[in-house]
Amino acid sequence: MPTTDRAPLPDELPLFPLTGSLLLPGNWMPLNVFEPRYRRMVEDALEGARAIGMIQPILPRDDNHGPDPALVDPDRPALYRVGCAGRIERCEPQEDGRYLILLKGACRFRVSEELPPAHGYRRARVAYDEFAADLDEPEAVLDPDPILTALRDFARTRELEFDLDRLETLPGVSLLNGLSVALPFTPGEKQALLEADGPSDRQDLLLTLMGMGFTPPQGESGHAPPVVN
Repeated sequence: MPTTDRAPLPDELPLFPLTGSLLLPGNWMPLNVFEPRYRRMVEDALEGARAIGMIQPILPRDDNHGPDPALVDPDRPALYRVGCAGRIERCEPQEDGRYLILLKGACRFRVSEELPPAHGYRRARVAYDEFAADLDEPEAVLDPDPILTALRDFARTRELEFDLDRLETLPGVSLLNGLSVALPFTPGEKQALLEADGPSDRQDLLLTLMGMGFTPPQGESGHAPPVVN
């Protein structure tokens, strides 16, 4: 059971399935939580370790890789085995019952066993052992120059604008993880970035994906509450 600067992460996590989401160690994720089951999940998490497991559903693909669309239960889709635990750092209840929460990524996990749901939301027993280095990832030293060079080329060739002056001030690992989250990669590509062995491998994959360009995601209207940007 890894220990963050506040409390141990629990071996049993509430799961928040969200297509196209990517939470990485040290990164922030704002969420607008409005479904009753996820509102209850937030309430239960606040009474405990304040931890939530962000994880992606596996989407059917045109090449028949993944679940059969006819067999997908929209309320209980198949999930990837690797997600990221986040700590609720801020929670703002709204008058209409919603919660605006801010998660901070702590450590990736692998699902060992899915548990019976609680109050309508899914839960799992998880293992963190293979991702122990995540706890030190926010302080990792990474040269940002290859990413910035690729981003300048990418912006120029595709006539896009980025705030390069601001991005140049970020530490390398913050730049890497921030772009991995923000750029419009497909859910499968986001999952590959999540499962990369560490910052160096994630950087190699990010540079490869940026060189390939983006494919607009199709059919990704997730059932779970959306991320608020």
